[in-house]
Amino acid sequence: MTTSDPIADPSSATVGSLARVDEAAMDRIAKHLHAMLPPPAATVPPVPEASLPTFARPDSSAGATLPGVAARPVIPALTVPVLSPHSIDGSLPRLFDRDASSAVEPPVATTAYYFLTPTVSTSTTSAAPALPRRAFDVDAIRRDFPILQERVHGRPLVWLDNAATTQKPRAVIQRLVRYYEHEYSNVHRGAHTLAARSTDAYEGAREKVQRFLGAASPSEIVFVRGTTEAVNLVANSWGRTHVGEGDEIVLTTIEHHSNIVPWQFLAQAVGAMLRVVPVTDRGEVLLGDYEKLLGERTRLVAITHVSNALGTILPVRAMVQSAHRWGARVLVDGAQAVSHFPVNVQTLDADFYVFSGHKVFAPSGVGVLYGKKALLDEMPPWQGGGNMIQHVTFETSTFADPPARFEAGTATLGPAVGLGAAIDYLERIGMETVARHEHELLVHATDALSRIPGVRLIGTAPEKAGVVSFVTDAIEPEALAKVLDQDGVAVRAGHHCAQPTMDRFGVTGTVRPSFALYNTHDEIDVLVRAVRNALRS
Repeated sequence: MTTSDPIADPSSATVGSLARVDEAAMDRIAKHLHAMLPPPAATVPPVPEASLPTFARPDSSAGATLPGVAARPVIPALTVPVLSPHSIDGSLPRLFDRDASSAVEPPVATTAYYFLTPTVSTSTTSAAPALPRRAFDVDAIRRDFPILQERVHGRPLVWLDNAATTQKPRAVIQRLVRYYEHEYSNVHRGAHTLAARSTDAYEGAREKVQRFLGAASPSEIVFVRGTTEAVNLVANSWGRTHVGEGDEIVLTTIEHHSNIVPWQFLAQAVGAMLRVVPVTDRGEVLLGDYEKLLGERTRLVAITHVSNALGTILPVRAMVQSAHRWGARVLVDGAQAVSHFPVNVQTLDADFYVFSGHKVFAPSGVGVLYGKKALLDEMPPWQGGGNMIQHVTFETSTFADPPARFEAGTATLGPAVGLGAAIDYLERIGMETVARHEHELLVHATDALSRIPGVRLIGTAPEKAGVVSFVTDAIEPEALAKVLDQDGVAVRAGHHCAQPTMDRFGVTGTVRPSFALYNTHDEIDVLVRAVRNALRS
């Protein structure tokens, strides 16, 4: 294949360097057409990389303190050696079965970061391609996100609603523009050049997700609309064929509704039973309590990796091991995990792992179901339509191999390509770097908010991701969120689609600031000052 002239605006400073698309694109399209189509003669334009300059890392303890707030704790120097995401255990080890009656302890900053525990990787995947890393500078990161320059009620936007959805970097926005301007077509079935370009971009995104999660093969990655659809797919396909009357499905108290309701539907349909693991007053799931619910009738364990309402990180790897000893399968809801720290599904040994693109700086409308190949191979289709079939007659149909078997109809094309660009962006920064930065934010926010009279933190487990949930004595959560909005501070307030969690803590809802890689200590100070002012008025 010859190389074409770049289709790009040479005057644009943000296009960045270009990479040629080689014969791999046509190999992919030929494979999907059963080797019956000749390679197109037309050339494919190069795909631009995101413009990602390198910046120096500032002092993380810099910034002014607020009147009435204790000086910001100095975060120790980051002495942890540089680790590859593929050598980090995504289960995040914790202190199991500690005394639940002990005093509440907010997370503390240490040099031994709990989310950077080296492990011996069991992955059979090849190493991810080397990407140029950028030294972490939060101010430079913020410039990558155009929406962070917005003003709300005359104030700079402080986006602390990341657990609901994350904002999009310019690299993702530009990749979508280029895809729709130069590559868009339906995939797999076309014999023309744009079909090849689009197929290459779509399947290339699948390979990026595979590497990001540490899956063994791209065929273990199914594109869906989001976490909710992924859970429903497993419930209706695997669940309907493996869960029967009298069987048990184990959940935890702190699940999102999306990881409760589909299992209720399944249990009601087949006569199964849901069993629920309690949590401590700090929002922890204790292994001893969990293991008491496992037994010979346990068919599935469906657990969150990180609680969206509390930020609690569950001991997923240990929970998976316990479930497997009983022959049960495990689905892990990773919607609140993958944007915060490295995850390796083979290290976790999860049977299914699900997440949404819009929570990891990608467009909405795309999500991922990871499933072990042996499980996907035996699962029947959930939806019928184009692209998931091998042969159709009016008498019967045969179906494609996974992942196509579970991607009926027109695929979620552009959003999937955008997800691939978001993964590129994160890998250039490094997920272990993101985890360190967000842990520092969590330490500062937990300390500062806990010092405000009348504020009560909900969920104080020692192992948490970047979520702080709280209530006040004087103002209801929704009313306080509206007051904070007047200062430009965007937070979520309510039950967070986790009503059983709220019931456990005796509240109807909480205020939930949640953090991402582009948030700063100064933004937390703005939040704290706004909460203090609201409680004084």
